[in-house]
Parts: sequence; C-alpha cells; structure tokens
Amino acid sequence: MILIYLGCSAIAAFALAMALGLAGAPPAAVAHAAFAIGAMPLIFAAMSHFVPVLTRSGGAEPAVHRLPLVLQAAGAAVVAVLAGRAPGWALHGALVAGLVATGLFLAWAVRRGRASLGKPHPGLAWYVAALGCLALALVAIFTGLLWPAAYGALRLAHLHLNTLGFIGLTAIGTLHVLMPTVLGKPDPQAALRLRRQLPWALGGVACVALAGVLPWLSVPAVLIIGGVVGHTVWGWWRTWGAAPLLGDGAAASLFGAALGLLAMVLAGGAHGLGWLPGRPAVGGFFVLFLLPLVSGALAQLLPVWRFPGPMSPARAEMRARLVRFGALRAVLFLLGGGLMLAGFEAALALPAVGVLMFAAALMAALVAGRAGRA
Repeated sequence: MILIYLGCSAIAAFALAMALGLAGAPPAAVAHAAFAIGAMPLIFAAMSHFVPVLTRSGGAEPAVHRLPLVLQAAGAAVVAVLAGRAPGWALHGALVAGLVATGLFLAWAVRRGRASLGKPHPGLAWYVAALGCLALALVAIFTGLLWPAAYGALRLAHLHLNTLGFIGLTAIGTLHVLMPTVLGKPDPQAALRLRRQLPWALGGVACVALAGVLPWLSVPAVLIIGGVVGHTVWGWWRTWGAAPLLGDGAAASLFGAALGLLAMVLAGGAHGLGWLPGRPAVGGFFVLFLLPLVSGALAQLLPVWRFPGPMSPARAEMRARLVRFGALRAVLFLLGGGLMLAGFEAALALPAVGVLMFAAALMAALVAGRAGRA
C-alpha cells in the first residue's frame, strides 16, 4: 500500500507544483514540490521494487519501504521553508534526514548486490551511481548553506546532480528493464548497453555538475549524455520498431520521456552557454521528461503493486485503464514542454490537461479495483 500511496502522491505533487507555479510561488518551491515531494520518493519506491528483481532476491524489507516516506516528509519541509511557511532551521533538519535515508537505502542496495544469486543485473550499478549522485547533491547544498561564498556554484551542482544525476541515471537504468516488460518482448542488447553506457553517463554527469564553475563543460556534457540517451532510443527503435513503441500507452509515454530527456539535454547545453534562461530549462525538465516518465512507469507498475502475484483479470483491467490515451498524454507533455521552452508560459495548460487525464484514469482504476476485490 505504501507503493500505491507514493504513486498517487507523486501525481498529486505534480499538480501541486503546477498550482504553486500559477500562484506565483518562488521557483525553488515549485521545483521542490515536484521533485522532493513527488519524484524522489517515487523513485525510491520503484528502486525498492526493481532492486530485488535485478539481484534475484526476495522483496524489500518493510523498513526499506518506509524510507521514501522519510524523504517525502523532508521534501515537504523544504517546500514549506522555501515558500516562507516554516523557519529556516527546518531546512537543515530536512537535509540531514534526506542524507540518512539516502545512505541507508544505498547501503541496502549494495548489500543486496553482494548477496545476489549470481552476478547482479548491470542496472543495479546505475541505481548505486544514482544514489551516490543524490548523496553528493545533498552534501553540496548543505555545504553551500554553511559556506555562503560558494553557495551559487554548489546550488547549481545540487540541481544538476539531482536532475541529470539522480533522476537521469535512475531513469535510464530503469527504462532498459521496464520497456521490455511493458512490451512483453526481450531486449537482447539491454545489459550490454547498460555496461557500456554507465562510464560515459557518469562522465557526462560530472561535466554538467562542474559546468556551473566551468561553463565550457556544458559542451562535452551535451555530447556525452545526449549520446547515451540517443544510443538507447536508437537501440529500442532498431529492436522493436515504431508499432510496438507507439502502440502501447505505457510504452509511448516512456518513449516520449526518452525523447523529452534528449531535448532537455540540448536545452541544458543552451542554458549552460547562456542562450536559454534557467527557469524554462527547469520547467522543461519537469514537463518534457518527468511527466511522461512517471505516468508511463506508473501505468505499468501500479497494477503490479495493486494486484501482486501472477497476472489476473483485475490487474489487466487496471493496466488497460491506465495506458488508455497514454500516447495522447505524451503528445500533450512534449508539445506543452516544447512551447514552454520557446517562451509560451500559457502552454502549461497542455501538460496540466495530461496530468488531469492520468489522475482521472488512476482514480477510476483504483475505484474499479476496490469494487472488484469487494
């Protein structure tokens, strides 16, 4: 039930972020509402689902499932401080709580990898690297609060280590496993791609984290991270073709998320070189990448979390409800995000419609699932 709650609360957090943005809240509060309250706890929940799969071990312990709740509470405290609703000292407590939760989760993932039945899937290394990026991001901003002279550079490092580091590495590692599951078709090259891409991805994240001090590093960051994402997209296209990728609502959303990430890498490079303001770039990351990623992943994962075990008619019905109009939602997210990057802030209405569509489908699926169990 914790996994289901985190999936639903992520959609609610995205809606909250949009509402805060329209109400004129500080950009940092808007971004943390989406990332710290919604995306980050959900990513930990997804990891708690996939780490046992990647290590061929039993399900996560109850204590591990509760760690995302600690992160979400810490994220809510950060948003309250940034919105002027809580005292500044609460920010330090939230950072400490986030660091402790991240460290415990990282230790659990490493321990599961060492105890794996055989060699763990290479996707586990992406999760370990992503958690390391998150820990570094939290240390960076904590140091910046204590060292005001370096706050500007450390804040940018915090932002990039969170977005392209923690979220980006987790997403790419998960998509290599999730996309074949969504399509019900194997990807023979997935493990090889993950092994080959990880050193490049880490190099790209290092470049983008340092770009706040050395702006010229934006160029190699774009080439490296863009190359990793492009290589993944091309691998999917060559393996399965357009019909499977675009014919299933969950697959279309995940494919759209990969295209959105590729677009954001290019936009991030433009921002690093001073060609694009920072605010549209952060908003674009949320709309172009995070929204199709989360909606596509939840369309596949929520039915499994709601009806664990073998495939059942109830799970199939819930999935059918959630994937319906998935391709349309992906178009709304990508079109709206592209227009927002171009300076049309009113285009936020398009992704807002997409979020409302998914929220309505999610509520209908949960109600139908409860009625079916009754």
